[in-house]
Amino acid sequence: MKVKNSKRQSKTDWDRLNAMSDDEIDYSDIPKLDETFWSNATLCTPSRPHNISILIDKDILEWFKSQGPMYQAHVNDVLRRYMESQKSYLRT
Repeated sequence: MKVKNSKRQSKTDWDRLNAMSDDEIDYSDIPKLDETFWSNATLCTPSRPHNISILIDKDILEWFKSQGPMYQAHVNDVLRRYMESQKSYLRT
């Protein structure tokens, strides 16, 4: 994971926003979330990961571990993206 650039100063006036009440917020450019908006909504729950044992080359494992403490989730994400790209490739 990349370290965020903490030197960049936010241009947001957080004190003013934190002091603002809900009635003072301008919602004019936001669409209303009525029944039409939710009519095609579906609930998507992530599947639970399974514990497995897998053999991975040492340099690959070390690289993923160097990316941060959530390296196992990162490995899973890379494998998922590869799987999805192969699915779309095989459909064509």
